[in-house]
Amino acid sequence: MNIPLVDLSAQHKSILGEINKAISEVIKTNGYILGEAVELFEEEFARYCEVDYAVGVDSGTSALELVLRAWDIGEGDEVITAANTFIATASAIAFTGAKPVLVDIEESTYNIDPNKIESAITEKTKAIIPVHLYGQPADMEPILDIAKKHNLKVLEDSCQAHGAFYKGKRAGSIGDAAAFSFYPAKNLGALGDGGIMVTNDPELAEKVKMLRNYGQKEKYNHLFLAYNRRLDSIHAAVLRVKLKELDKWNKSRNKNAKIYTEKLKEAPVITPIEADYGEHIYHLYVIRTNDRKPLMDFMKQKGVSSGIHYPIPIHLQKAYSYLGYEKGGFPISEEFAGKIMSLPMYAELSEEQIEYVVNTLKSFYW
Repeated sequence: MNIPLVDLSAQHKSILGEINKAISEVIKTNGYILGEAVELFEEEFARYCEVDYAVGVDSGTSALELVLRAWDIGEGDEVITAANTFIATASAIAFTGAKPVLVDIEESTYNIDPNKIESAITEKTKAIIPVHLYGQPADMEPILDIAKKHNLKVLEDSCQAHGAFYKGKRAGSIGDAAAFSFYPAKNLGALGDGGIMVTNDPELAEKVKMLRNYGQKEKYNHLFLAYNRRLDSIHAAVLRVKLKELDKWNKSRNKNAKIYTEKLKEAPVITPIEADYGEHIYHLYVIRTNDRKPLMDFMKQKGVSSGIHYPIPIHLQKAYSYLGYEKGGFPISEEFAGKIMSLPMYAELSEEQIEYVVNTLKSFYW
């Protein structure tokens, strides 16, 4: 049996007719750039996230960056985020000219530790970006309390958390704004790169709309220098089809995760937990093991793909050596970076396939 880490062919199989129809509709209308499909998807995704506004852009990175720029965050400012996130979170901060300030994580959820945020705040701090890593929301209430106390903005990095819940609220509806990625392998993925920001703030939404489209409020009337960071209409059309399936797919992922966890409870690995404050949508199913490299090699030989998300924390990346952090600065992030391992996870994964993955893993040990 060969089991990929992600199987997009399995996802597209049942909805391929609808996808082709949606793409054909864009071709028929020639609305390729900020066409009707983008506007409709923005409305539908905002409603799905239980917010008032959504603005489609070309990537999750752009969604993060443009929100920060719309808040006038830049040179001389600082933005706090987690040390173990994908580099895009820190990059979005750095692209504005601001400084990423890192905080270590909770052992249980892999998310930013709210108890460590306040000590990282200075007079230069302007915002906090909690990352809902692997599909599990960060603990937002204490983060919001800290932000309110220090008059800081909160931007949710929801790029891996489409449809997750925190205390009954959708991920993305909790902070001042949120960013999502539609990279193809995400729970809600386009056929290429794409992203979106969501918010209840009409002024922020309007500013980001202009920032993504050359600073235009109306065509050829440019109020400030800005970018071309637009979401393509064909991607939006495909995302409209997939959005209707997202909750069903997330329920299937959550079910598959529970099967994994039950079947792995005797194995010498640490399985993920689902925090009691929310609903994990398992963009990734991440275990910890002291035997990662040999285990991954063994499973590959048996036809099981696996991955590492992410092997090097932000502060140990060469690109961020200028921040001045040293090895040992974020011990939990550093320790886990050497032990985490992602098992195959997608909605269409069968119990038989999960059984094979689990038995393969166990046979490495026994």
